Amino acid sequence: MLRNVDPKALDANLFSLLADRWGLLTAADGEGCNPMTVSWGGAGILWSKPVVTVYVRPQRYTHGLMEKEEYFSLSFLPEERHDAAAFCGAKSGRDVDKVKECGLTVMKDREAPYFAEAELVFVCRKLYAQDFDPVCFVDRELEGKNYPTKDYHRMYIGEIVAALQRE
Repeated sequence: MLRNVDPKALDANLFSLLADRWGLLTAADGEGCNPMTVSWGGAGILWSKPVVTVYVRPQRYTHGLMEKEEYFSLSFLPEERHDAAAFCGAKSGRDVDKVKECGLTVMKDREAPYFAEAELVFVCRKLYAQDFDPVCFVDRELEGKNYPTKDYHRMYIGEIVAALQRE
């Protein structure tokens, strides 16, 4: 069972979770929802609020959902469900119902879908969104390496309105 916790009380290593386990960024589309695997992100305090930062390329199905919705979630599944995170990163929500294919159970908090199977969930309210601007790359090698087709990510900063952790 997931319980609400103070984000400042978490002992989870977000670096390890994102790099090794990946997260599922999820937004609703009215009828259902679409999880997108993310391995880039961050968490901290901004504007005196606990926040997460996630990044979505414009061609991703999730990009359109993030633009329309006020809330999103970032769920971290247990290691034994890494297959679901891999599947959600390899398939598009335009082509397949990833929730059904992965056997995930959708829960909702403030209209943000998340997964009952998760060990840790951040329910977030969008505060800010901005596209990466190629002119702002100080290290020009990063742009060439990560954006050969110029499909720059959009950064979303979300206030953590609920942090849910498995008991």
